[in-house]
Amino acid sequence: APNVDQARRLYDQLATMGAVMMSLSASSPVFRGYLADVDCRWNVIAAAVDDRTLEERGKAPLDKDRFVIPKSRYGTIDTFLGSSDGHFKPEYNDLGLVYDKDIYQHLASSGIDDLMAKHVSHLFIRDPLVIFEELLKQDNSVSADHFENIQSTNWQNVRFKPPPPNSPIGWRVEFRPLEVQVTDFENAAFSVLTVLLARAILAFGDLNLYIPVTKMDINMERAHSRDAVLREKFFFRRKIYADDSSSDSDSGSEAEDQVAEMSANEIINGSSGFVGLIPVVEMYLDTIALSEAVRRKIDTYIAFIRGRADGSIMTAAAWIRRFVRSHPAYAFDSVVSSEINYDLVVALDDVANGRRPAPELVGEGNAF
Repeated sequence: APNVDQARRLYDQLATMGAVMMSLSASSPVFRGYLADVDCRWNVIAAAVDDRTLEERGKAPLDKDRFVIPKSRYGTIDTFLGSSDGHFKPEYNDLGLVYDKDIYQHLASSGIDDLMAKHVSHLFIRDPLVIFEELLKQDNSVSADHFENIQSTNWQNVRFKPPPPNSPIGWRVEFRPLEVQVTDFENAAFSVLTVLLARAILAFGDLNLYIPVTKMDINMERAHSRDAVLREKFFFRRKIYADDSSSDSDSGSEAEDQVAEMSANEIINGSSGFVGLIPVVEMYLDTIALSEAVRRKIDTYIAFIRGRADGSIMTAAAWIRRFVRSHPAYAFDSVVSSEINYDLVVALDDVANGRRPAPELVGEGNAF
């Protein structure tokens, strides 16, 4: 992002679409030799790195620890940052935020605004996971290693990244929910769409995707379920342009009033009552100069994502699940044996390297 304000806007707006994008990229239906009833790996990783004590989980009275922490350090964001676009409302931050009040006071007294001070002090409710002896003593005026030690082990669906000291690197936002795909083409399509969504968010200042934080949590849970991209509904903002909601009530219930449950297809491709994220990207593309060859390539990626959303192209999770269930050695007991696993890996490698056509996974005629 060009500056801190635009990075804050990007962080907030991208966070709301994380669950839908994860459902489109779902590729993790097998764990430790068993076919699971989920399609994504997010919650598995969240549990794997959840180092909260019983006290921090609220399972025992606080004695040695300082906070009861509702979530693993791997999860959805707990608070929006707000920006100068005027779209943020306090009721969107509807999750009780746990933060270190001493750190908050230090930041606030140093001129950091309330939302940013709470975001940073919230990161520091966690203990460091890794400590390197040679990095214990740092000059904080020239090094951000102490901050990065905590920042880099808070794995959320988006990450706000200040510039490193004495570096030409600018303000950055990581978009983290996407799952790795089988082919380079699929990975490129999701990467390109994410970049274009980010650029559209920065270009169209009236674009407003805010929903309450608690609705994002529900969305992420729903995105894990089998074939969530086809079967689930996700909370999303009904009217995503500022002018669209000008006639709506500005009461305390506005955050809820502006939210509706939609399918991934409606959110991505649009419907009679909702513009859709791909049409927003296409509107952005129409405003910039592109060669015909570049636009054709982008359109190929967009068509692929459209197919994922409307169900005409399978997710990797659905493809893997179908392969396992149709394997002669599968006994419909959830066990993915060594034989099945070997054949699956060979098949995925063949697809990834173009030796096995899989138009049901990547679309007709798409290169690998």
